[in-house]
Amino acid sequence: MSDESSAAIREARKDWVTEHRNNYLRTGGAVGHIDDLTPVGGLTFGYHVLIKHVGRKSGKTFIIPLCYGAYAGEVVIVGSKGGAETHPEWYVNLQSGSPLAFQIASQAWSASWREPEAAERQKIWDYMVECYPFYAAYQASTDREIPLVLMKGVEAIPVFKEEDATGVRQNW
Repeated sequence: MSDESSAAIREARKDWVTEHRNNYLRTGGAVGHIDDLTPVGGLTFGYHVLIKHVGRKSGKTFIIPLCYGAYAGEVVIVGSKGGAETHPEWYVNLQSGSPLAFQIASQAWSASWREPEAAERQKIWDYMVECYPFYAAYQASTDREIPLVLMKGVEAIPVFKEEDATGVRQNW
């Protein structure tokens, strides 16, 4: 998939992503954790985490919703960007040392993270494709290896609020 095709998908879903993020934040996680993903080739119950990170260039704080999986005590997120040829900004920001926090439903944590490698990566990738079948199509549409990020909660923190975000980005 080209970056242009990925951009078209993001544009078509922009209102949904923004509404989803805002509902998640406004309700403290009571709404937004679980959503029907069948319109985009997913399963009926799709699980969403909010991640909070800082832009490496802007210094702004971003909060974005992503699909996640729970795997062996860690939270898995996927840097798919809809199958675009470039990594999502949140992933590049993490690589540059951005602090990371995540919220699942009504609980939030500061986080550590890592990327799985080799056989572990393949096992987790297969698990995420089983949970979210559209990831297989995204990987097939790009030459880059779509990254997996495993997060662990380090310390409980207050749930995210809309005003915590000083920047808004539509990339997932």
